[in-house]
Amino acid sequence: MSKRVSPTCLISFERTRYSVSASFANRPVSLRVYPDRLVVAAEGNILCEHTRIIQCSHLPPRTTYDWRHYLAVVQRKPGALRNGAPFLELPPAFRQLQDQMLRKPGGDREMVDILALVLHHDEQAVLTAVELALAGGGPTKTHVLNLLHRLIDGKTNCEPDLNTPQALVLRREPRANVERYGGGRHAS
Repeated sequence: MSKRVSPTCLISFERTRYSVSASFANRPVSLRVYPDRLVVAAEGNILCEHTRIIQCSHLPPRTTYDWRHYLAVVQRKPGALRNGAPFLELPPAFRQLQDQMLRKPGGDREMVDILALVLHHDEQAVLTAVELALAGGGPTKTHVLNLLHRLIDGKTNCEPDLNTPQALVLRREPRANVERYGGGRHAS
């Protein structure tokens, strides 16, 4: 069935609204309805899937958001992150980071940049980097990026693993000998 995506990036089906990627706002899409899910497609590609919500007609209409669908919007308008309905149900680590970021100047933009990392990297890797940054205290975008790249490169250990052979153990510890500089005399 054919649907048109609203300017707020939603399509309606059976008294429930479902989010669609912001790049398809005001555009036609195809909706495939299955007993347990809805699949939204356009231009020969699957855009998204939602669990189908079936509810009684006497209940108020419901809206199901996927925050990822609105990343393009908040990249242009970072302030929408503060009160935007799609961002009320972020994963707990992102939510905790958002609470800290929005307390400082420029935090909106920094938080949007961190969320946008999921467009280019595995979401679980980004979440792990955010969790590590939160555990380290004082998380910043740079800190999260650093941790993410370490995770991607497989370098989660901060210190190198050095196994020095026993043959390299000192038999006699060196002593500081200042006598050898100038014969022990002080310059006057």
